[in-house]
Amino acid sequence: MSSASAAIPQPGRTKAFLRLVMIEHSVFALPFAYIASLTAMYQWDRNIHWGRLLMVTVCMVGLRTFAMAVNRIIDREIDARNPRTAHRELVTGAMSVRHAWTGALIALAVFLGAAALLNPLCLALAPIAVIPMVVYPYGKRFTNFPQAILGLAQAMGPVGGWLAISGRWDWDAVVLGLAVGIWIGGFDLIYACQDVETDREIGVMSVPARFGIPVAIRAARVCHAIVTALFVWYAVVTGAGFFFWLGLVIVAGAFVYEHSIVRPHDLSRLNRAFFSVNGFIGIALFVCALLDLLVRGLTV
Repeated sequence: MSSASAAIPQPGRTKAFLRLVMIEHSVFALPFAYIASLTAMYQWDRNIHWGRLLMVTVCMVGLRTFAMAVNRIIDREIDARNPRTAHRELVTGAMSVRHAWTGALIALAVFLGAAALLNPLCLALAPIAVIPMVVYPYGKRFTNFPQAILGLAQAMGPVGGWLAISGRWDWDAVVLGLAVGIWIGGFDLIYACQDVETDREIGVMSVPARFGIPVAIRAARVCHAIVTALFVWYAVVTGAGFFFWLGLVIVAGAFVYEHSIVRPHDLSRLNRAFFSVNGFIGIALFVCALLDLLVRGLTV
C-alpha cells in the first residue's frame, strides 16, 4: 500500500471514525446555526440561499467533527481509566491515533475551505473558532469549570451561521449564541454527574466532582432558566412571531421535563435527558422558527 493511500481512511476506518466523533450528535448544534442563518436571510432579502446554507452545514459538521476527534485524542488516557468510556475506539484500538488525527485534519480543512467560500470575515474568524475546541479537553485538567469552555465553543455556531449570511457582526446573533452556549454547558453539567466518583479518583476536574451532584443539578437549572430568558430576548430583538413564541413554550416545557426526571439521587434517566430531550429541544425550536419565518415572508 502506498503512503498516499495509507493516509486516506479505509471504509472500516471511516466507520470507526464516525463512531468516534458521534457524527449523529450534530443535531444538537446544527438547528441553531440554521435558525441564525435563516433569520439573517430573512432580514437580508427574505430569500433562502441554499448554497450558503449548504456551506453553513459543511462548516458546522466539519468544525464539530474536528473538535470531537481532538477531544477523543487528547482524552484517550482518561477514557481508558473510566469504565463508561473504556469502549471508545481509541481505547480499544478500533481506531489508531494516527488515523484519528488524519480524520481530524481533513475535517479542519473542510471547515476552513467552506468558511473561505462563504465570505472573507468567516475565513478571518475561523481560526478563532478553532481555539476553544482544542482548549476544552484540556479544561478538565486545570479548571473546575470546563463546561464554561464548552459553552463558549458551542456559542460560536449561531454567531458563525449569522456571519455566513450577513458578512458582518450582529448582536442579535450573539444573544442566540449565548443561549446555545449556556444551554449546552448546562446539560453537560448534568451529563458529568455520572462520572463523579471516577473523576475524583483519577483527578478529572468538573463542577460535579468539585462541588457535588446537587450543586451541579441546581447550576444546570439556573443555566436553563437563563437560556429561556435569552431565547425570549432573541425573539424580541428579531421581531419573532407566533410560531417562534410557541417554540419557546415547547422548549420551556422540555426544560421542566428534563429537570423533573434527573435528580441528585436518581440519575437513572440521565441519558434520556441528555440525548432525547436535548435533541428534541433543538429540532422543535428550529421547526417553529422556520415556520415563523415562512409565515412572515421568507421565500423558499
